Amino acid sequence: MPGVQAKSAVWRALPPRAVRAARAARENPERGASSLELAGMMPLLLLVAVAAIQLGIVGYAVQQAGTGARAAARTASQEDLADSYAATGKAAMSGWTASRSSFTLGGGEDEVEVTTTVTIPSLIPGVDDFGDASRSATMPRD
Repeated sequence: MPGVQAKSAVWRALPPRAVRAARAARENPERGASSLELAGMMPLLLLVAVAAIQLGIVGYAVQQAGTGARAAARTASQEDLADSYAATGKAAMSGWTASRSSFTLGGGEDEVEVTTTVTIPSLIPGVDDFGDASRSATMPRD
């Protein structure tokens, strides 16, 4: 039986760790399959994570637009402070949303309406923004 002796000599020449790994692979042929499945699913998981973070940024920008509109309308409703409504609105917002915001003043004789528009930033490379988020607030004039 020269074939058996040659095979046995090959096994003896291998380090014990390699022999154990080869035996484990023979006993469990699906070993390592979960690692390959995870590697295949990783791009999808990253895409879902980026989409969730982007959705959070959109919600935060909308909330900040509302905060800025309320603060600006409150200031614009007071005759002695009416000129500084945009600065007050920006001061009420966080830094990155305030730098991407614009304010418009409207309304009639008895009330003032301020509309705040915030440009929504994008996490996706190559896409500058995801549009605008606008909120309005109306206050009675003093």
